[in-house]
Amino acid sequence: MRVLMATPRFLPDIGGVENHVHEVSKRLVRNGVEVTVATTDALQRYPARDFIGGIEVLRVPARPRSKDWLFAPELYRLVRRGRWDLVHVQSYHTCVAPLAMLGALRARLPYILTFHGGGHSSRLRNRVRSIQWRALRPLVRRAERLIALAKFEVELYSRTFGLTSDAFSVIPNGSDFPESAASESAESDPNLVVSIGRLEKYKGHHRIIAALPALLSVRPDARLLILGSGPYESQLRQLANELSVADRVEIRGISPTDRTAMARAIASAAIVVLMSEYETHPLAALEALALGRPVLVAATSGLAEVAKAWNARTIALGCTTEELAAAIADQLDHPSIPRRATLPTWDDCARKLEALYVDILRARQWEAAGS
Repeated sequence: MRVLMATPRFLPDIGGVENHVHEVSKRLVRNGVEVTVATTDALQRYPARDFIGGIEVLRVPARPRSKDWLFAPELYRLVRRGRWDLVHVQSYHTCVAPLAMLGALRARLPYILTFHGGGHSSRLRNRVRSIQWRALRPLVRRAERLIALAKFEVELYSRTFGLTSDAFSVIPNGSDFPESAASESAESDPNLVVSIGRLEKYKGHHRIIAALPALLSVRPDARLLILGSGPYESQLRQLANELSVADRVEIRGISPTDRTAMARAIASAAIVVLMSEYETHPLAALEALALGRPVLVAATSGLAEVAKAWNARTIALGCTTEELAAAIADQLDHPSIPRRATLPTWDDCARKLEALYVDILRARQWEAAGS
């Protein structure tokens, strides 16, 4: 079985989609599936053809170099060459998705799409999202299968693209989180609030910093640890300085590959607070729940779904700083330990994808035999 993964970016670039494609691809290769990753390299920093862990990687140039639109006509031509049995398109946010789907359609190749829905710090990008959906609708409706990472996406995208829920499969991201690492660390700090995620505005770290003055008025020993890296770091530090709470805020990046360090950092928290505007399948929240940490999340998207399933606390995204501070203080004083989440594994994810590929290709063979 020959599968082409079409994805906006891939290793050594780091991100959620990049990690997803790498984790499932290496497991598929291990199971005997021939996986090729087709991706873009706008800055042309990497080899055009590469092999990473047994995975063939083909990189094509993209324009513009300074934006993440990733218009890559060569990707369309690559897909159209059509030596694959199936094309799996990963993420719909850039020009990669329509080019790959159109190339597969013209080559008469079956294709599926995993949405990897998520937020964006650009207000313009969020405003034009509905226009993007309308433009993609004809191609999305021709997909053999649509993959959602969370149940709420099925309702969202079925409504968006005018499809029934039968067109979707729900296959969550996996996790390789070493829960046992928590037992090796010290006990949790009763004053430590932890926020996790890439340093982008939509992730909401600034909302927690803004609530710190009110929190410190009732919990003077409280501290905030932000685990992440990204372009919004300077703004977060500036806000902490303006509010005179810089000495109570630590921002620390942890390598995505150092899962033990992340487990220990989360285990040290008295409470994990996630105030993101949009999360599809919030592994940070699930990992905190798996470690038995109290979790407070914004009542949005996948965060609300996780909270409902595992009995975590929610608060409105538009709450005031005083309301957020009060909710955090209440959890610090009277922590509610939710049900521990059961983390899906990357093996689970890859196994479900392979079964889906097989079903699609068998159905195509039956159709061909009957025509």
